[in-house]
Amino acid sequence: MSTGANRILDDFAKLMTDAAGAAQGVRREMEAAFRAQAEGWLNSLDVVKREEFEAVKEMAAKARDENEALLARIAALEARLAETGK
Repeated sequence: MSTGANRILDDFAKLMTDAAGAAQGVRREMEAAFRAQAEGWLNSLDVVKREEFEAVKEMAAKARDENEALLARIAALEARLAETGK
């Protein structure tokens, strides 16, 4: 009778393993659906992604540096022009 009980337990263990695998599959599908729904919701709010924000932040810093360099260059040229004009 022990072989019959072992077979029932083996079948039950296989059933639980299959159920756990199916539950993981359902979990992955639910996470994917949630992410898609959240992304759609965020897109409708015109929220900027972190990568885009960082890229624009770097561009602004570069433009600021270039602007400061140009302002210094203009000031130097104006000073030289003022010296030659006197």
